[in-house]
Amino acid sequence: MIPIPDVSFIREADSYTIINEPVTSIDLMERAATALFNALVGKLQPTQQIVIFAGSGNNGGDGLVLARLLDQHNFPVKVYLVRFSEKGSPDFETNLLRLREQTSIVAKQISSESDFPELSAGWIVVDALFGSGLNKGVTGLVADLINYINKLEAVIVSIDIPSGLFADQPTDIKHSAVVSADYTYTFEWPKLAFFQPENELYVGNWEVVPIGLHKDMHKMDVTRNYLTLQDDVRSMLHVRHRFSHKGTYGHALLLAGSSDKTGAAILAAEACLRSGAGLIHVHLPSEAVLPLQNHLPEAMVSIDESKDFISQLPDLEKFNAIAVGPGIGVDVSTASVVKLLIQNASIPLIIDADALNILSENKTWLAFLPANSILTPHPKEFERLVGKWKDSFERIQIQKDFSIRYAVYVVLKGAYTCISCPDGRCFFNSTGNPGMASAGSGDVLTGILLGLMAQHYTPLEVAIMGVYLHGLAGDLASEQQSQESMIASDIVQNLGAAFKHIASKD
Repeated sequence: MIPIPDVSFIREADSYTIINEPVTSIDLMERAATALFNALVGKLQPTQQIVIFAGSGNNGGDGLVLARLLDQHNFPVKVYLVRFSEKGSPDFETNLLRLREQTSIVAKQISSESDFPELSAGWIVVDALFGSGLNKGVTGLVADLINYINKLEAVIVSIDIPSGLFADQPTDIKHSAVVSADYTYTFEWPKLAFFQPENELYVGNWEVVPIGLHKDMHKMDVTRNYLTLQDDVRSMLHVRHRFSHKGTYGHALLLAGSSDKTGAAILAAEACLRSGAGLIHVHLPSEAVLPLQNHLPEAMVSIDESKDFISQLPDLEKFNAIAVGPGIGVDVSTASVVKLLIQNASIPLIIDADALNILSENKTWLAFLPANSILTPHPKEFERLVGKWKDSFERIQIQKDFSIRYAVYVVLKGAYTCISCPDGRCFFNSTGNPGMASAGSGDVLTGILLGLMAQHYTPLEVAIMGVYLHGLAGDLASEQQSQESMIASDIVQNLGAAFKHIASKD
């Protein structure tokens, strides 16, 4: 897991490294900017024109070191300084002196709009104005400069975080200017702001640049937010034993489908089996039975007495994993079944789609959810459950509070799908792509979660692995089909390749 710490911890990690490595502050800046240079240089053309806008703090100091390194490798570089105070930070001033002594670069100062440079299309613009320690919105001359930069026909690269963007709290875009970066190279750890949809325009594509902060700081568990990577999922993957049988891998029950939404049941059921479940029973209305059995003969069926919707709760005794919701509709009889399921289930449930919509109309039922159940809403479904939020930072807190209050996992679907846990931790997913924003994709996720739950993974493992697998299968599907043309069944068909990819150490 990659921790997503707050800015105060990152400052502490800098100080701890300086004291305990030991290393001087100026040498740590040199190390960070060198790592940035190494990450950037392979993507530049030999004659690439580069302009660096540097503030007078340590972020500006990073920019000055980068300018010196680029000049030493014969890249044409211009530097423009924006001083926020008469004197810059000590490391900034030291690196400004080094720039003058060791290069031919003449750093020009911006004191008014008339000092803004005229730049041709195709330049690389490096934003080193403010770092992650910003504590107030950007206004005045610097805001005018940021707005000017954003209008340039240039590739914009931000150091650590786009200037003007807060790392740990919402940014008031209406009253503050923010650099719209194409690429952000962030030091050591990602920032929580990178995972919020309203910041996509500003962060662009981001990459973590390790700068060698002290290993002790990486051992400290001081954050509740994490980014899940392939190694994390690989470590959870169970090994299949030679003498195992279908009963070893569980018996799943899926309550899904209605006469006009049979596809949801088919997608979820096949995803369940493709995720490794030994057996699956699908409880569905009689009108949906033939399409399911024609498509998926491996699935067993439990036939409801209603032909159009689910109106009965089957016997739960023989199942060790249960999911409800895909395509079930919100008929009164179906709502009664969801209530009975919540009351009678002795194991964690996986609750999706229309089952969530039924819950949102009957919020008193939430208190009776089996502990460690997994809810998989998209943002609108979650809003129906908890009400509106002002921004994504507030939404994350509401989501965490919801998980703690009801002792459930919430898988909030979307880019960097966010998994909140009953202990207050939050895991962001690193796989997936916009091509998965397609009908049926959520039904596939429900099936994957059900298949993993049947195999006796813990609910936390089910949520983390299931979301990662879902996104990875979607990434593999997009390589074959393109994001525009992929559909939910393509995700199902790529689950096998996703498992192989995770198991591989290449």
